[in-house]
Amino acid sequence: MPRVTSADVARESGVSRTTVSYVLNDTSGTVISEETRRRVRAAADRLGYAPSAAARTLRSGRSDLVLCVLPDWPVGPVVDALLDHLTRELATRDLSVLVHHSRGHRPLSDLWRAVTPRAVVGFTAFSDEEETGMRRAGIPVVATVLDEEPRRPGAFAAGQTRVGRLQVQHLAGAGHCVLGYASTTDPRLADFAGPRLAGARAECRRLGLPDPRVQAVDVSAESGRAAVRALRAGAEPVSAVAAYNDEVAFAVLAGARAEGVRVPVDLAVIGVDDVPAAQLSAPPLTTVSQSVQLQARFLSASVIAALDGAPPPAHPADVLRLVVRESA
Repeated sequence: MPRVTSADVARESGVSRTTVSYVLNDTSGTVISEETRRRVRAAADRLGYAPSAAARTLRSGRSDLVLCVLPDWPVGPVVDALLDHLTRELATRDLSVLVHHSRGHRPLSDLWRAVTPRAVVGFTAFSDEEETGMRRAGIPVVATVLDEEPRRPGAFAAGQTRVGRLQVQHLAGAGHCVLGYASTTDPRLADFAGPRLAGARAECRRLGLPDPRVQAVDVSAESGRAAVRALRAGAEPVSAVAAYNDEVAFAVLAGARAEGVRVPVDLAVIGVDDVPAAQLSAPPLTTVSQSVQLQARFLSASVIAALDGAPPPAHPADVLRLVVRESA
């Protein structure tokens, strides 16, 4: 079926294409009667006319897109929820989100020059050259980093080192002295996994506890069972496990059931992310929430402030929150 154009709307409403353009784009400084405006809009609705994104870009020099640049991360429940919340927040300003995964060797500049976004949100640090190029082109850049250091001015961080510290604080506060750490085997998650494990180790040292025993765990019951068996072996079996995230924690829970290890009686387990399934696991999973809705609200407010030339919003005080359930 051919695409409906402004010429079709003009014929349907009995006015010129110029008048249609003025009405549908709310062009200021034009004298058009309210009756004509109603007729044009009604014709556009009847025909299902949608303005061309390319034409809007040519007129304004900018699209209505906010470009979100993701590193080569697996898109799991947390990233998916963050992008969903961000899309909803920006839609209130008639902005759409375009997600780009940084995979391959094609320069980022090729993309932003092609789509001319209104703003760019980076879920990874850009190079100085990339960021300078976008700013020189008049494209606001909202930066995020995964931890407090290196922290660029205005960049937002959820504090991955603090995630590991919170896990250990909770387990140690419950009386556990011999801890294990179930890490991820996915190399794409190294930027998250490294700081979280470093935080767990640092908190153990601060509390005078031995370093957590580390086991890499695939998201499978077999891998979880092997990890539980290894962590429970020896004269001092591990009594609590901090997992890289909730999915790894689910594998540990499955492994514990297979080994006949009772959770939390014999082994406490804590995850990260508070995915929806966390409250449905057996037993329900204690976890560290990263408050993706709060993060999305801050990022969208940062984008809108940059577009409006307003001061950036204040960073949320703390997006991390311990959610205590039966597993620990």
